[in-house]
Amino acid sequence: MEHWSRVKIAKCQMLVTGFFVLLLGLSVATMVTFIHFGDHFAVIGHVSLERNQYEAMRRWAFYVGISLAGLLSLGAALSATATVREAQGLMAGGFLCFALAFCVLVQVAFWRFRNPTQVEDAVLDTYDLVYDQAVRNPLRSWQWDLTAIQDTFLCCGKKSPLGLLGSLEANLCQGEEAMREDCLQSIGTFLRTQGSIASTLTSAGLALTVYSMMLSAFLWFAILSRCGLDRKGRYALTPRTRDCQPQEPSLFRRTHCESAPHGPQCPCEAETFADHSAGCLDDSQWL
Repeated sequence: MEHWSRVKIAKCQMLVTGFFVLLLGLSVATMVTFIHFGDHFAVIGHVSLERNQYEAMRRWAFYVGISLAGLLSLGAALSATATVREAQGLMAGGFLCFALAFCVLVQVAFWRFRNPTQVEDAVLDTYDLVYDQAVRNPLRSWQWDLTAIQDTFLCCGKKSPLGLLGSLEANLCQGEEAMREDCLQSIGTFLRTQGSIASTLTSAGLALTVYSMMLSAFLWFAILSRCGLDRKGRYALTPRTRDCQPQEPSLFRRTHCESAPHGPQCPCEAETFADHSAGCLDDSQWL
């Protein structure tokens, strides 16, 4: 009975872990949607540059994040359904989803470890180009792009290393805009905050997927080794009756019982006959 108690505990843990995995998938989907459609990231991506590296990175992050959220949500749904219905195939499908999500998270964590400031550098380089073009060229398109970026991040201009600004640079920030924070610092702080959130979700995803794979593998082997087929053809995590051995085919069972007419009646057949007699008595009472 200790084995079945461990199985019940694992089933409860699988349901709770699947709930947290589902929340993690929704969080990842929310974050990548904010990155792709949010004003702070979209205003940088819409800058009309010939080589905007950030725009390609933003698309890549969106596709990877949506795929990861789908794998996590599907794995949580399959594992929860398999735990409730005790279905071996659904449990294997949940394990496969968790394994694929784990591989994606490992790639994301490795990329974050190798290039911790790649996104921040790409965004700041884009702002530098827009700022320089708006200062040097009197075209309205560059002015509009710079104004949109500064209004979105609530910043204005950038500080000179020498503390001196030219006449054109000084004219960009006047009145209330001159009281705003430096754009390089404002953008850097915002991106570092988003990077910390992404790192936290990645770490939580790695821990949850590893634990979910362990639980799903344990339950799959438990279903495979300890379960018997019920009448509907599904696996049921119920221990067999100790007093009754598995029934043989009817032909062999009759031959075995008829070979010992004066011996004790076969236990399984006796139980079947008793159940049938009880059913007949119930029918007679109804009549």
